[in-house]
Parts: sequence; structure tokens; C-alpha cells
Amino acid sequence: MNARQCMSCGTQEAMQHFERRSLTVDYKNVSRWVHDIAGWECKACGEIIFDNDTDSAERYSDAGDKLLEECFQVMGAEMKRIRRKLHLTQKEAVKLLSGGGHNAFSRYERGELPPPQPLFNLMRLLDRHPHLLAEIHAINDGTDLRRLLAAHFPEQETAQA
Repeated sequence: MNARQCMSCGTQEAMQHFERRSLTVDYKNVSRWVHDIAGWECKACGEIIFDNDTDSAERYSDAGDKLLEECFQVMGAEMKRIRRKLHLTQKEAVKLLSGGGHNAFSRYERGELPPPQPLFNLMRLLDRHPHLLAEIHAINDGTDLRRLLAAHFPEQETAQA
């Protein structure tokens, strides 16, 4: 039996068997190869189903888990390195950069959770341009927001907190 109906798109005779194929597992534009995979691929929709009588599904899943774990570790180490380079405590970094909780930031640095992409991008930009931290301090002190409020609602009195 070399062809069968696809369970995903329903196309008759579209699922073709393959063996010894190499597939990639991907996370955040990083890929890892998994070799010697066996299974079925739909020529109509591209759906892949791994063979039940091989370890293909387990090896593919393990490779994905390992890639995630390694990415989380590397991203966490980068977050910590950059925060220390900027001479910030975790509490200060949370207040200035993320607005989230201290525990979450700690978990990012330990590689337990992936940081939100905007936060990770901001940290990487600050690594390249640490002078921008002064701009972030200025923005966070509220002066800009008070100025915008006064311009848009001049009849309202805005107090400094």
C-alpha cells in the first residue's frame, strides 16, 4: 500500500509513504534536523503522519523539546547578561522594561519561560545601544505622558505623581 487518503484534507490517494527522510523542527527561526524519519506525506496539503511502528514521532518530538529547552536557556542567559551589563536589578528591569512581575523575569533568566519577544528585542537593542536606557528612564518618569495629556486636554490639570 503506497498511497492512501489524507485524513487532513480528504484527498484520495494523496498520502505517499516515505522512509529515511530528514525533517526540520523549528522554533523562532532556528531549525534542527531530525534524520531517518519514516511516515506518510500528503502530496495535496503537505500533512505528515509518522509511522507508528518506528520511533520517528518520538525522535521528532524529543528534538523539538530539546530545541525549545536550549533556546530558553540561551535567551535567559542573554537576558541576565544584558541586565547585568546595564547595572539593573531584576526589580528595576521589570519596572523599566516589562511591567510584568519580578517572578516572571526571574523565570526568563533561568530559562524556565521564554521572554516575550518585544522584551527580548528591547533587551538586545539595549545591549547594542546602552545609552538608550537613559531615554527609557526619561520616558518612565512620566514627563512625556504629562506633556501629551496637557496638549490633548489643556482644560485638565495634570499633577505629577
